[in-house]
Amino acid sequence: MGSLPDQYHALVIGASGTIGAAFVDLLNQSPRCASVCGLHRHSIPRIDFADEHSVAEAAQQLAAGPRFDLIINAAGMLHNEAFMPEKRLADLTARQMQATFQANAFGPALLLRYFVPLLASERAIMAMLSAKVGSIGDNRLGGWYSYRASKAALNMLVKTAAIEVARNQKNSVLVALHPGTVNSRLSKPFRGESIGRRAHDAASDMLDVLDALTPADSGSFKSYNGADLPW
Repeated sequence: MGSLPDQYHALVIGASGTIGAAFVDLLNQSPRCASVCGLHRHSIPRIDFADEHSVAEAAQQLAAGPRFDLIINAAGMLHNEAFMPEKRLADLTARQMQATFQANAFGPALLLRYFVPLLASERAIMAMLSAKVGSIGDNRLGGWYSYRASKAALNMLVKTAAIEVARNQKNSVLVALHPGTVNSRLSKPFRGESIGRRAHDAASDMLDVLDALTPADSGSFKSYNGADLPW
């Protein structure tokens, strides 16, 4: 991350997941990175998207330390033990939609509320991991209703927040970032082990993309290869 100040400070939310842990590893290996804080549901402080107080409390505790030059949200949900992505309208349930939106839209919205004030006043980047299937313009296959809709909502949240943040923090960049298919627990039921990239490779690619962003890119939807994705 050569575009950030030397001895920059980074924060990774969802650090216990495959991609989040890869981000933490790579940032810890960078001699230009002074510190990396990784948060998840069992960290100290903890952060749980189902508990707004935990998000607010984590931000309050971290506010006592240095401002962050880089914040990455790698937390998200595609499926869990109770459900898989819906293939048809008849599969839709309120329970699945609620859980998916909680993880992919409501939680990240709270991060924007409580953690944007922790961004450094100089160049700072806040990235939310989104997904290409959240693109309305690119949707040609259908299905995966809750996941697609929740990521589309996340993209709108990032775009809207970027407009507001630009008024007072002109050097900050907020971006939605597509990681591609990564060999992880999320992708395992969908041949992720055979078609997915290593998490460290994906994280490295995404850090390169973030490093090249300018304030003019704030509010955009980027792929891991740097390409702009349609909304």
